[in-house]
Amino acid sequence: MLLWNLDPSHGLHNGTCMFLVVQGGDCDIVLIPCMSLDANKEEFTVPLCCHQFPVCLAFAMAINKSQGQSVQHVGLDLHTPVFSHGQLYVALSCCTHPHNIKVIFPQDQNTTKTTNVVFTEVLRGLIEV
Repeated sequence: MLLWNLDPSHGLHNGTCMFLVVQGGDCDIVLIPCMSLDANKEEFTVPLCCHQFPVCLAFAMAINKSQGQSVQHVGLDLHTPVFSHGQLYVALSCCTHPHNIKVIFPQDQNTTKTTNVVFTEVLRGLIEV
């Protein structure tokens, strides 16, 4: 997952899921620069230098980060219900096939229902326009 906005006009922004491709194929090639961070002697008693790529390994992402993404498999943990308007829709609609969605509900709950947070004020505003 990309951690910084590298080139938003080409879709390279914070939260973009990326795949490391070892061999060529039908894909876009993206150069991800190595960032160097240096601290001078005035700031620290010891010179400090760090080199890193603005990416991290991601096995999971927040619902907000998944908006606009297409993923093959979705696992949704609803031990805590969603807390914002439209989050459940975003979480379930980013999967490419409904058979690849797995949802975990609390064990003490004998149902497969959850709260879908909807702000009716927003919907009323859309209808009136």
